[in-house]
Formats: sequence, structure tokens, C-alpha cells
Amino acid sequence: MSISPPGGGVVPVGGPTVLRILLGAQLRRLRESANISREDAGYHIRASGSKISRMELGRVSFKERDITDLLELYGVTDPVHREQLVQLTRDANAPAWWQRLQDVVPDWFAVYVGLEEAAQLIRVYEVQFVPGLLQTEDYARAVVLQGAPGADPADVERRVALRMGRQKLLEKDDPPKLWAIVDEAALRRPMGGREVLVAQIERLMDAISDPNVTLQVMPFRYGGHAAEGGAFTIMRFPEADLPDMVYMEYLTGALYLDKPDEVERYAAVMERLSVAGTSPDRTREILTAILKEI
Repeated sequence: MSISPPGGGVVPVGGPTVLRILLGAQLRRLRESANISREDAGYHIRASGSKISRMELGRVSFKERDITDLLELYGVTDPVHREQLVQLTRDANAPAWWQRLQDVVPDWFAVYVGLEEAAQLIRVYEVQFVPGLLQTEDYARAVVLQGAPGADPADVERRVALRMGRQKLLEKDDPPKLWAIVDEAALRRPMGGREVLVAQIERLMDAISDPNVTLQVMPFRYGGHAAEGGAFTIMRFPEADLPDMVYMEYLTGALYLDKPDEVERYAAVMERLSVAGTSPDRTREILTAILKEI
């Protein structure tokens, strides 16, 4: 589905997470154009100004009645435009494919999965593990078990299924571009044992044959480098209403940064890493050498 925003043009949309963000952005534009405060808008739908703020940020689900009431308040009378926004509301409330696994997906990570699906460019720096989008099933299982050693086996398999499901976005007709810079330590750490690591390196060798996948290695010999803060991901989206976003995990949650100055700093670090890392043309040679040594 696509929707024409109030200024013209067509904005393509993706999964429910992105749809909520896009719908929220359009509601904000309409409210501001009507010169109506968040508090007054909240009062109109029997809510608070803070709820309007959460709606405009795409952080909550939407009630269709609230949307129609707000459109009336904002003076949106064109029936075609109203129906587009109402349909976008319905789509934004539709369950995502990973919701069947929601018992093992923290809320903070479900947001990332939705954004990842909508991205057109995903740039990743990893220091400890192979990026999730390039992991084999056995390697992913070893990573999950390391992070949750006492987890129920069924939950482990559901987490692995989530990771394998995420990888399907690279098989789409119009897949995102994935640019991964991986620390050499991650490629040598024997997650799951030697056989699992060998199969993982072979998987990476297959992956770099894909024109949409670029893989660079940050070698030991380089010493310290620009990403002393650890792993992070930068996502870029085709939607005009979605700014570039930086994602970083910590033990019990994640950070999502979208302020331009913060994103620019991380983008600059990623650029320095891509210059400092080995050339993508040498990645196969490096992976072959690691295979011979492990």
C-alpha cells in the first residue's frame, strides 16, 4: 500500500511498526496545519496531550474512532484522503509475522524487527558475533544459548526461528542493501564449536556473492579504532517521513537514536570503520584464510 501525504507525492509503506510511524507523522502535520495543540486534540478524543504525542511518534496502536474524530477536528474533508488514512490505520494495527513469537520477543526488539523490514540500507558494525541477518541456524542457536543458558529449549528454538525469519527480507524481490563491518574476533570466536564456526564462515562466503551484501573485516592488526563504544546499526528508509536511525543494544534493552546530530556522528564512525577495515574485495581471501586456521 502507499498513501499520498498532504503536500503531494507518494510514500511507500511497510510493516505495522513503520505504518504507525508514518501515520503518526501525517497526523502531526495535519494537527500543526490546523494550528491545534496536542492538549486540545487529546481532549477531542477523550485523552491527554501525551497520548497525542505517543500517537504522533508511532509508539501506540490506533483506534479507528480516534483517527476519524481527529480527521474531523483537523478539517480533513476529502473522502479519498480520509479513507486512505483510515485504511492506513487498519494496516498499522494488523499483526506482524513475528507476533506469533511475541512471548520471546521483548517489546524493545520488536520495534527493531519492524524497522529492519522497512529499511533500504542497513549498515552494521559487530564486534562479538556475526550479524544476525547472516547467521546460520546452528550459530544463532549457540548465540541464544550463550545469552540465556538456562532458557527453555522450546523458547530457544522460537528465538532461533525469529532470527531465521528476519533473514527472509534479504530474499525479497527488492531487498535492502546490507553493509556489515565485522571485527576479526567475531569471525574467530568458536560459537557452538569448530563445526558450527566453519559452517558459519562458509555461509558468509556464500553471502558475499549477493550484490546486495557487502562484508568488511576489521582486523586485529589495526588495534584501536573509531567504534570504541561497541556494536551498532544504522538504518536508512525510503519513506520521507522516516529519518535515519541508529540502534544499539544493551543487556536489558536498546537505544534508538534519530536526532540528526547523533545519527551523523555514528555515520561518521561507520565511514571511518569502512576506510580502516579491509577492502570488501579482500573479504573472501580473509575468510578462506580463517577457515584454514580454525
